[in-house]
Amino acid sequence: MASSANALRLGLRTCSRQTQTSSLRIAAIQRRALSATATRCEGVPVPKREDDAKLEFTRPYNPGEFLSEKLRSDDLPDWERERYERALTSWEQTPADLKRGWSTMIRDIEQAAAPLRRVVMPKRSTFWYEEEKDTDIITNEDGEDDFHENDIMSLGHGKLEEHREFREYARIAVWEMPLLSKYAKPFVPPTSEEVLRFRYTTYMGEFHPADRKVVVEFCPKDLRDLTEVQQRKLMKLAGPRYNPEKDIIKMSCEKFEHQAQNKRYLGDLIEKMIAAAKDPKDTFEDIPLDTRHHTFSKKISFPKDWLLTEERKKELEAARQQALLKDAEKVVQGALVDGADIVRQYLESGAAEALHAVPVMAGRGGKALPGGKGGKTQRIKR
Repeated sequence: MASSANALRLGLRTCSRQTQTSSLRIAAIQRRALSATATRCEGVPVPKREDDAKLEFTRPYNPGEFLSEKLRSDDLPDWERERYERALTSWEQTPADLKRGWSTMIRDIEQAAAPLRRVVMPKRSTFWYEEEKDTDIITNEDGEDDFHENDIMSLGHGKLEEHREFREYARIAVWEMPLLSKYAKPFVPPTSEEVLRFRYTTYMGEFHPADRKVVVEFCPKDLRDLTEVQQRKLMKLAGPRYNPEKDIIKMSCEKFEHQAQNKRYLGDLIEKMIAAAKDPKDTFEDIPLDTRHHTFSKKISFPKDWLLTEERKKELEAARQQALLKDAEKVVQGALVDGADIVRQYLESGAAEALHAVPVMAGRGGKALPGGKGGKTQRIKR
């Protein structure tokens, strides 16, 4: 049965088109300087344009004929010739009814696949695909950008997209975020041996060139295995990355694609700096600590002399009591001046009206005009 199936497979291979190489020598005809015709080659026959329905493919549907034709070729290698001979022997041992059935099946397959193998000749006479039957390929761009008052503007679509995004995150917060509670772990504060503080940046799953950046901070004094001289050497090795005001060394890295790679690079760099600080060959004691890269912020403190102490509060309270006693004595003697009473007496006496000039609008002939239109302003005293 396997030999029969092998013969059937070789018979189905007859559907493939065989490439025929021409032994004619092709010589290109010299093209003219300006020509609207296609380039032709000498010695190559020009195929005639026929209707697609007239194109037929005649191939040997019988696997025995196909195998015999292959064995008549002189270009077959020995191993392939033996393979074809075994397949032909197996085909000859196949019953006649099976041979007729296979031939009929291969013929039906070939006829069903014939439309797919037809050569689609380009229609040179068509313009802008006017004769194209598939309307999905045709695109008419006339009037596509015209607004027909049947849709909202692009700003409205942007608002709708923003609203959809808000609703998506709201659904995530309501339905998916509570599921993460089972992965929650209690916070454990860092120990004295964990002196490195790493900081990462994330954009909630979105790609961003800054999400691979990793920042590390540590205090040189937290490194207990370093002496004071070695700690100062480490500060000098850090250079401008050392903040003398906060006593913190801060470094960052974003040269690699992933955060883990940048973190590992920073960890290796800190280990190299600590190893260099422990090197006893040169302690850098003759080099001062350079802090020119840092601008110290001026901290304005409240003067201590202005602070209200208990003694100062008692002095202010005694001064207020003395002022109140002096005012009480003046009230008894009638020497206390009341400013509000003096102003009221001045207004009741009428002296203020006599001192202030009242503007009067006068027109032609000395007659007063209401509202001061068209006249001049005069000042008189009552």
